[in-house]
Amino acid sequence: MVMRVNLDCPCCCKKIRRIILRMKEIEMHLIEKQEKRISIMGRFDPEDIAITIRKKMNRRVEILDIQLPQ
Repeated sequence: MVMRVNLDCPCCCKKIRRIILRMKEIEMHLIEKQEKRISIMGRFDPEDIAITIRKKMNRRVEILDIQLPQ
């Protein structure tokens, strides 16, 4: 799943990384600060992850792409 989150400062990147690392369902993640994108992989419901990140970061989360396992 690829999401867009407004990451303005290095502190925001650290906070989103802590949030993602505490989630048990996420296996891998990639934070692209310049493009303001977060790519995550694992077994989870995309809407639940987006809602959790939105609540904890207090920022708008936009789901760009969802890739289903084949």
